[in-house]
Amino acid sequence: MSATAKSKQNNFSEAVLNWFHVYGRKNLPWQQDPNPYRVWISEIMLQQTQVSTVIPYFEKFMQRFPDIEELALADIDQVLHYWTGLGYYARARNLHKTARLIHTQFKGIFPTSIEALTELPGIGRSTAGAIIALASNSRATILDGNVKRVLCRYNCIEGWAQQRQTLNELWSLAERLTPATDCRAYTQAMMDLGATLCTRSKPQCSVCPLQDSCQAYLSNRTTEFPKKKTKKLIPQKSTQMLILHSRDGQKVLLEQRPPQGIWGGLWSFPEIQEQDTIEHFLNSHGFSVRNKPVQWDDIPHTFSHFRLIIKPLLLTLSSEPAAIMENKGWHWYDLDKPSELGLAAPVLTILEKLGNRS
Repeated sequence: MSATAKSKQNNFSEAVLNWFHVYGRKNLPWQQDPNPYRVWISEIMLQQTQVSTVIPYFEKFMQRFPDIEELALADIDQVLHYWTGLGYYARARNLHKTARLIHTQFKGIFPTSIEALTELPGIGRSTAGAIIALASNSRATILDGNVKRVLCRYNCIEGWAQQRQTLNELWSLAERLTPATDCRAYTQAMMDLGATLCTRSKPQCSVCPLQDSCQAYLSNRTTEFPKKKTKKLIPQKSTQMLILHSRDGQKVLLEQRPPQGIWGGLWSFPEIQEQDTIEHFLNSHGFSVRNKPVQWDDIPHTFSHFRLIIKPLLLTLSSEPAAIMENKGWHWYDLDKPSELGLAAPVLTILEKLGNRS
């Protein structure tokens, strides 16, 4: 590395660290006792999710699963229950798988290398770097969404951040700029910088510690970076959810979804597509009902790649076939004594509405 490049690297990290020591966030729950387990849980929760949303989930999760052993020995339904509302449920399933692997294969001790960590389900290169840097204060590089945005603007990187060539360029830049010491503070500082100043819209360049050397700011092109992927129209789908009440009206029937796909492994209301009939569904499962369907207002729910319109239909069963309880894929959910189950956010919304009506 040339003397000029070395000086630029030092100036960058020094400016970021000086800013962090004055303005950075230091009281987040996972920053207290930052061991690998706590850092890992927080990093997985923070993927695609804002800090303010994560904090209450993290605190409840840590109360229930305070260490790797508690998480590894827990039932997946319990894990999904404490994840309900955070979305991207594959994160929770991978969290559980990884906990079991660390508990059994690593005797409860986290691997200490990037290579070993990235072999575990749900842990990518940036998450592995964050675990090492934040938990042990050792040198490791991260490149989450916040850091990508800072570096794209700082160097006026023209490509879309997820393209392989651009991603390689960003990793190379992130690696060069990461200092050899004070890595915990630097890593948190880069996250904070992107989250609080170098934001997607209306970045606060006037108080940014990097304004003197940020190429986007100096060329008045801040709003051009990072480059955006060409937007595609999000398709829309619809489904009917059958809310089947027990005869006494205190329980509703839930069905466990397949382990893969949307809401994999979560509990939901039975669904029928609009081209199918309610009668066919009821007859095929031996259900008989006491009333005509009562339709609630549609509930829209947006995923990353499509928009789902949920049409809830309320029915009360006139009998409760024994086959329901014999099938592990069915569950009577008691509105007065809720079970600890993993539920998709729209399902939880409907259950809460039902509970208020009972």
